[in-house]
Parts: sequence; structure tokens; C-alpha cells
Amino acid sequence: MGMSLGDSVRVTLFGESHGTAVGALLEGIPPGVPVDVASLIEDLQRRRPGRRLLSARAEPDDCEILSGVYEGKTTGYPILLLARNKDAKSRDYGFLPNQPRPGHADLPEATRTGGAADLRGGGANSGRLTLGLVAAGSIARDALGDVRVQAHCSQIGTIEAAFDVEPEGEACAVLNCNDPDAAKQMLELVKSLRKAGDSIGSTVESRIFNVPIGVGEPWFEGLEPALARALMAIPGARGVEFGRGRDAVTMQGSEHNDAWGPQGTPLGEDADGALGGMSTGAPLRIRVHFKPPSSIALPQTTLHLPSGEMRELQIGGRHDPVLAPRAAPVVEAVCRLVIADLIQMREEI
Repeated sequence: MGMSLGDSVRVTLFGESHGTAVGALLEGIPPGVPVDVASLIEDLQRRRPGRRLLSARAEPDDCEILSGVYEGKTTGYPILLLARNKDAKSRDYGFLPNQPRPGHADLPEATRTGGAADLRGGGANSGRLTLGLVAAGSIARDALGDVRVQAHCSQIGTIEAAFDVEPEGEACAVLNCNDPDAAKQMLELVKSLRKAGDSIGSTVESRIFNVPIGVGEPWFEGLEPALARALMAIPGARGVEFGRGRDAVTMQGSEHNDAWGPQGTPLGEDADGALGGMSTGAPLRIRVHFKPPSSIALPQTTLHLPSGEMRELQIGGRHDPVLAPRAAPVVEAVCRLVIADLIQMREEI
């Protein structure tokens, strides 16, 4: 079953949204890497539900490190990371499996498993499992040396936010957005959508700095293919752009090409951080686009399996009206894990 990411540095996710716990098994981190527990807690808090205007599920997300770390450093053996679910309300999903939710994987998952899957809260397909990614990515960061990954909520609906701005104020903190002016507008939009019982699409922008030139393997393990595959596995992701992304469609080669500069890296604003699947030494810019969350409070019409009729369904529970704010630390974590894996693969050649 495809719950693992990476080869040399490998993370395997486990758990269900309403099960006992969620977490990850992280393998391939060399011995002697310091584990910054404070950074781990901070990363998990940025992803945590129960924040204002986002999901009201009040999970503390206390992460236990059960193996692979001794006296603050990695041992080189598998690292088991676990967080127990403490605020699941399974009664909110009493209509499953009889009435699969619009926009969710309930029906495909029930069909694939012959009805054996735990569908509550999305089960093993839930965004709850991204906790394991964030925990593993936080530890992988300490093995990356000078490589630095930053991500923020760069767009909600039509409101776009600048990356290179110093975040300040409550709106930036709630939305994981760098741009104070845009964050205030976003917050008002999210408030109105929550009140209306609806949701909206969004984007996370990530930048990866200081990747040594030449990281990335041929073709399917290239830098962009490996990142795209991993990022598209984040629940709700609907598209990934690199560099100038879709804007390149309207450009000519003479304006898109970046000259190699005296320092051996491409020149120009938003120069490509990867060419031919390998890092160029320039910062790598990535945008991950997310669909509107499918769980909304508005009544919807969907199939009632026992009767074969279309019936109204109104979903209760506690859900996010937008994904990018809580997805930003997940995108960061996935980028760290992929880069750590590719660097380790290069060192093993």
C-alpha cells in the first residue's frame, strides 16, 4: 500500500482520523543529527486544528518520539513519531457508508476495500495524517545542512499575498501568511465563508534555498518530478507549479531563458531553480494549489446507496473553510523530506 515516501530517506504514514493515533515512521536519517524539539512543536502548532476560524477540532497534537532519538540526537535507526487522537467525534459521521459525501473519497475507498475501510473523518485519507509528515519533515530539516525551506499561504480566492514581506499581526499568524495587508483581507473573506457555511480554494507558495547544484536524479527522480509526486499526495492538492509556472505559456524563449551568471547560478527574477530535473543553485519556487474543502455546512444532494435515490445531506462536524493556512507547514515538510532523500541518494552514488 502506498503510504511511504522516499527511498534513502523514507517516511511511512499510519493511522486514521478517528482512530487511536496518527504518526510516521522515519528511516534513513544519519546518526548524530540534533533533534530540535522546540522547532518540532512550533511546526506542529502551525498545522494544528483548533485555531481561530479554522477547524475547531481541539487536538493538542502532542508528538511522542518513541524510538531513534537518544539524548537529543538521532541514532541512525528508525524514528517512530506518534500523536494520539483525543478529540474525535465519530457521531458526526453516522450517515456513512450509506450516503457518501460529495467531493470526498468515501465511495471509492469503500469500493476499493470491500467496505472494510474506516471512513470516519476521511479515515486514512484524512488531512489528519499530515501530522506525521510535518513531524518527520521537522526532524529531516536538521539533516539538511544549509538548505532552507519556507512556505506560506499565498492566495485565498482572488486575494494574492507577497512572499518577501515580514509577517506581523494576528491575521498573518492565523493564516500562515507573510503579507499583513493581504492576510487581513483574507481573514475577512474566511470569516464570511464560515458564516455562510461554504469554503474556498487557496494556494501555498514555497521557496527552497541553498540546494547544492546538481541535486536530482534522471527523469522520474528529478527534482521537480519527485517534488510534484509528493506534493500532489497532500489531501486537497489540485496542481503544482514550478518557477514561472503557467505564466511560461505566454512567454517567448528569449524572455524565459536565464543566463548563467559569474557565480555559476542562473540570473534574473524568479530564475529556474531546477533544469533537467537537477538543482541550478538558484532558489526553487513552488506553488501548490488546493481545492475548496469538500466538507461544508450547506445542504447538498448526493446518492443514498441503500435506496439508490438522490437525497439531501447536511454534514456536521468541524471543518476548515480553506486549506492553505494549515497546508503551508505540510508543504514545507514534504519539500524537506524530498530534498533530504535526493541529497542522500546523491551521496550514496
